[in-house]
Amino acid sequence: MTKFLLAVHVIAAIVAIGPVTVAASMFPPFARRALAESGGTESGGTGSGSHGYGTAASGGPVSVTAGPELAESGGGLHTLRLLHRICRIYAVVAAAVPVFGFATAGNMGVLGDTWLIVSIVLTGIAAVVLGALVLPRQEALLAGFEEAGAIEAGATEADSPEAGAAPTAAAGAGVAVTGVTVTERATVRLAMVTGIFNLLWATVTVLMIVRPGSTTGA
Repeated sequence: MTKFLLAVHVIAAIVAIGPVTVAASMFPPFARRALAESGGTESGGTGSGSHGYGTAASGGPVSVTAGPELAESGGGLHTLRLLHRICRIYAVVAAAVPVFGFATAGNMGVLGDTWLIVSIVLTGIAAVVLGALVLPRQEALLAGFEEAGAIEAGATEADSPEAGAAPTAAAGAGVAVTGVTVTERATVRLAMVTGIFNLLWATVTVLMIVRPGSTTGA
């Protein structure tokens, strides 16, 4: 029974946590790429073109103002949505990992071992980081991209000769209620907390393999 529980525990960790760490690590660079492809504008900078597009060359905060370019880009909004969905779904599936872990530890009689207690604490911290920092920041970036796209689409429709006065009012209302912007700094912060999450899981994996101080053998 112990071997069966251990096998299920390891398989669950590979199948559930692996996709979360990979998808979460891919999200920030794809967000930065989408930000660049959408033609963001530097805050306080001088834009170019009728929409005020600028570049991130100076390293300042960049906000998204162009929605259609993002939606049409190869590594755009669709990819970000997919990565976020993978993180959310597999984060729920990952709940099976500690369940089978506790069952395995109980059968092995190591529930009181220091290495296991440290692993449990680190696992809890990793779960908090994922649920309270990584996923909400991903959702905030997605909301910013989506709102930028909706506003830009509304502005384009309002500028068309066939639009008339009514779409113009709607577009103005959309701009007024928006409060979400996507900045390059936000993607960097997301990358930092994602790195912390991955480091915590890597530490837990090492502890599970090395098991320092264990009397049951490595």
